[in-house]
Amino acid sequence: MQASTAVVWFQAAGCTGCSMSLLNADYPSIKNLLLDEIVPGKALALRFHLTLMGPTGQPALEVLRQIPLEEAGNYILVVEGAIPTGNQNFGKVGELSMAQHLLSLADRAQVVVALGTCAAFGGIPGASPNPTLAMGVQKFLQGQNKLVVNVPGCPPHPRWFVETLAHLLAGQVPRPQDFDELGRLKSVYSKLIHEGCPRRADFDVGRFARAFGEEGCLYELGCKGPYTWAHCPYHAWNGGVNWCIKAGHPCIGCAEPEFPDFLAPLFRKITEPAYRRTK
Repeated sequence: MQASTAVVWFQAAGCTGCSMSLLNADYPSIKNLLLDEIVPGKALALRFHLTLMGPTGQPALEVLRQIPLEEAGNYILVVEGAIPTGNQNFGKVGELSMAQHLLSLADRAQVVVALGTCAAFGGIPGASPNPTLAMGVQKFLQGQNKLVVNVPGCPPHPRWFVETLAHLLAGQVPRPQDFDELGRLKSVYSKLIHEGCPRRADFDVGRFARAFGEEGCLYELGCKGPYTWAHCPYHAWNGGVNWCIKAGHPCIGCAEPEFPDFLAPLFRKITEPAYRRTK
């Protein structure tokens, strides 16, 4: 008999792009994720996701209130978006702030997955001048003794999330050595984009594009591939059809914690001092 693990998907300060990315998953599809076993004998029960669920308003908030009571220690909390901390009136969900909801939900969660760069590191909501004092989930929950798994990307590829989820559902509680220094699973973020780039041969021989549309490596046009840990070249988006560099656009480093502030201007060659700040 299959066992189901409840999933609470809480949306904070973000654009719902991570949700849209997951809805575009090809295999497993969103249908497979919600109805089938992700790993043998293990399935998901999506209890809360404001974009996908039927209830709205108070009925939806009641679901959010009941889950920590009914599923204590048995649910995975997925957070999409950064957490505003500057004022309790920034980012209200019902009568409570996003920060208040997160503290309550994280307290009884089995594990917290910070999905997307906003949730992992602050991302665009946390960019300068950051009037809401938005920050990533891991930073916000410091001192709470709660396991937070970062799955950055703007948006992350659905496969990165599914692989992380499968790892957790299989009962493989990540050990410290399974993570890199940024709280990402090494199995999911093990390679630099530069390693699998289709224009890598151009870089090696010093053939650089000087304008968009030209052949050659995009490094001189601001490509952050040599400093960005992500599996974009191997998975691609929209059913494996395309991704940034294949489309002729430099990597913008969206899976790194310094995105967007320290990696801007996006179309300027990154300097060595700026690179050191990303390490």
